[in-house]
Amino acid sequence: MRLSSPTAAGKSLSQVPEIRPGQSIELLKELHILTRDGKLNQDSRRKLKQVYHLYRFIEPLLAEVANRGGELTVADHGAGKSYLGFILYDLFFRHRDRGHVYGIEQRHELAERARQLASRLGFGRMSFLGMRAEEAIESPALPARIDVVTALHACDTATDDAIRFALRKQAEHIVLVPCCQAEVAAALRRGKGEALAATALAEIWRHPLHSREFGSLLTNALRCLQLEAQGYQLTVTELVGWEHSLKNELIIARRTGVVRGNAAARLEAILHELRLEPLRARFTAGAPA
Repeated sequence: MRLSSPTAAGKSLSQVPEIRPGQSIELLKELHILTRDGKLNQDSRRKLKQVYHLYRFIEPLLAEVANRGGELTVADHGAGKSYLGFILYDLFFRHRDRGHVYGIEQRHELAERARQLASRLGFGRMSFLGMRAEEAIESPALPARIDVVTALHACDTATDDAIRFALRKQAEHIVLVPCCQAEVAAALRRGKGEALAATALAEIWRHPLHSREFGSLLTNALRCLQLEAQGYQLTVTELVGWEHSLKNELIIARRTGVVRGNAAARLEAILHELRLEPLRARFTAGAPA
C-alpha cells in the first residue's frame, strides 16, 4: 500500500486541526477515522476525541514506567480493531527505542487484520493475539509481567477478564472504560421476587430499566472493591462528556501494595445482601500468592 507523502500528511493536518501533531495520517485512514482524502466526519470526530482524551490519562502512566528504564509493556484487552493500541503506539512508542504493545482479542480475524496493519505501517513492537483472557494469562507469547493493562469498552464480563489478567500479571497500572454489564443485572432480576419480600431496597431495581442501570453501577463498584482489596489505589471519573457516550466511566488503578482494610469485607457483604453469591468468583479473583 502506498503511504501518504509528508506533503499530503501536512495538508491533511492543516485541514483537520483536531489531530495531534506527529500523528500518522495513514494510520488514521486505515482505522477509518479519516476518509481517504483526509477528512473527518462527525462520528469519527467523536471517536477520535474519546481516544485522545483517554490517551491524556494513559500517557503520564506510560512515561512514569518508561522513565525508570526497562521494557515498558502494555496489554490492551478486548482490543477489537485496536484503535487504542495503535494510537498509543503511534503517539508514544513509535518515538522511543523500547516498549511493546500487545493487543488481545478473541476474534481471530480482527487480530490478524491488526497484525497486517502493524506490518504495513512498520509498527514493529506490536503483537496481536487472537485468544481469550484465560489463554492470555498463561500464554508464552506474553511476558510474565505487564506494566499497563487497558480495556476500552470491553463488553460485559470482558472487563472482569482484563482485571483478572492484570492481577495475575501484577500490572502497575490498570485503565478501564467498562461497557455493558449484563451479568449482574440479570442476577438482580432473577432474585427480584425474593429481594422485594426481604427489603425495601429492592425497589431500586424493581423496574427493568432500573435493573440495568443499577446493575451497571453495582458492577463497577464491585470491581473497585476487588482492586482495592488487591492493593490498588483508584481514581473513578468521566472519560468525556455524557453527550459523547453513555458508557463513560473511567477507572484508573495504581498498584501501591496497600490494601484497603475493609474492601474485601464490604465486597462480600454486598454480594450477600443483594443475593449475588453465585457471582462471587468473578469479583474475588486475585493476584497469585
